[in-house]
Amino acid sequence: MDDLRTHNNLGTYRQKQKQIRCIQINLQHSRTATDNLMKKIETEEPDLLLIQEQYEYKNRLTGMSKQYQIYTAGTGKHRAAIIITNSNIGAILISKLSDEDKIVLEIIYEGMSFLAASMHFDINDQIQNNLNEMDKLVRFAKEGRILIAVDSNARSKTWHDAKTNARGRKLEEYLVSRHLHIINEECYRPTFFNSIGTSNIDLTITNKNLLAR
Repeated sequence: MDDLRTHNNLGTYRQKQKQIRCIQINLQHSRTATDNLMKKIETEEPDLLLIQEQYEYKNRLTGMSKQYQIYTAGTGKHRAAIIITNSNIGAILISKLSDEDKIVLEIIYEGMSFLAASMHFDINDQIQNNLNEMDKLVRFAKEGRILIAVDSNARSKTWHDAKTNARGRKLEEYLVSRHLHIINEECYRPTFFNSIGTSNIDLTITNKNLLAR
């Protein structure tokens, strides 16, 4: 039975008893968080890591094992990355859709494929600019399968935040217009928290072609 299950930041994609285990995480540029993620990889053995705001030194992702496939794009400071820990998974970088704030791969495994994207929406930028970039991915995929992990910096009760702000409303409208689905589940732990406050701004999004699985 084909199945895609995602709750908060962990999902599993199964096909014919094969599976890809995915973790989505925002590391907030922290070396400690990166070290904790490495421990999590050892215990949970995920195949695919969709990361935002990774820890870097001189614009290079630091703290990750060099045995993994590590994907970033552009030469500046990166705020999005995808790491593949399973050597049996193939990947093709979609260069024209990727830069420092977004990375898009075609994932190929056991005869199936889908587009995986890790994206960071800059809170200081107009969200419409970010949505235009996401739309390029949606149009590129056409009828293919899409999995998007995004630090949206947008709040909405639709994805279990305590409130909805202007950025959240614009993102809601876009997702409905493109028939995209949020697969976050309600949880007592927010996806983001610091000394200032908490919010649910990290989203896992898919289209109907992958949602069915």
